[in-house]
Parts: sequence; structure tokens; C-alpha cells
Amino acid sequence: MSAISSDARLGSRAPEFDLPGTDGKRHSLASSRGPNGLVVMFICNHCPYVKAVREHLVRDCTELASHGIGSVAIMSNAPGEYPEDSFENMKRIATQFHYPFPYVLDETQDVAKAYGAACTPDFFGYNAALELQYRGRLDASARQAEPDARRELFDAMVQIARIGRGPAEQTASIGCSIKWKRA
Repeated sequence: MSAISSDARLGSRAPEFDLPGTDGKRHSLASSRGPNGLVVMFICNHCPYVKAVREHLVRDCTELASHGIGSVAIMSNAPGEYPEDSFENMKRIATQFHYPFPYVLDETQDVAKAYGAACTPDFFGYNAALELQYRGRLDASARQAEPDARRELFDAMVQIARIGRGPAEQTASIGCSIKWKRA
């Protein structure tokens, strides 16, 4: 399980980014946010925890957009050891699963470090002022999707859109560790 890093304290401001997307465009913090908030998720293609919830991600992010909440997925793994995480495969996965959010590549891993991302999937929920209000999991799914799991990220983000604050109770994400480049 990931723990909230010192870089990801509730109330902290979302770090800036400007990254290439699978759609051929560049995406930034400003272009990804919605008027009521933003979900920043760190995902990849090879992780079984991510594979288990792809459909849930698409469903929840599509519905969150109707609440004025933007979403962006960042792939920060070093693809050398995991060819499935290559940019070409990112494009294929984004198309295959009809991702309703930009899927972007953090090749330097600087963005993952700035956010304090620890695993895939890892979720950061920001309010309209881009202050961190949720650092938790999507739902109770692990290596297999829980079809009737409570939609923790979705519910938290709807609350954040409504009142600007996340829930007091948050459960940390669980998944595969970020695959850091070797020094």
C-alpha cells in the first residue's frame, strides 16, 4: 500500500506538468482541470491492479466530467523493463478502452516525484482551487475488479465538487510500485 508522502499533504497545491499525450497533443495542469476539480491518476499498461479497474476508470471519469471535474492519467514507469508500458502501447490501450481523459507520458519521472506517486494506480483528487483533498483508492478492487464496490474516488470527488473538501476517511491506494529508472 502506498502512504501519503510528504509531497502529497492534504491541502497542498497540485504540481504543474506539461506532458505529451497519446492523442498527439500536450496536456498540462491547466488544460486537464475542470471548473470543480481534477483527478490526477498514475497508471500504466502492465499492472494487474490497473488492468482490473480500466472499465471503472472510464465509467467514473466520464461521470465526473458531468460534475465539472477533469481527469488525467499519467504513465511514469520506465518502459525499458516493461515493454507493455511503451508509448505505442499507451496509444493502443487509450484507444481500445476509449479513455475519456488524456493519457500522458512522464518520461523523466519528474511529475511522479513531484506528486509523490508511489504505485499504479495512485489517485490524487483536487478541488477547484487545485488543493489536494483526496489521496486514496478508486474502490476496493485489487487484482480483480469488485463489480459492486463502493465508488470511493467518485463519491469523494462529487463531495469535493460540491463543498471543496474531501472525506475525512480515505483508504490508500494499493498496486504495483512505480518502476523507477536506474541511476
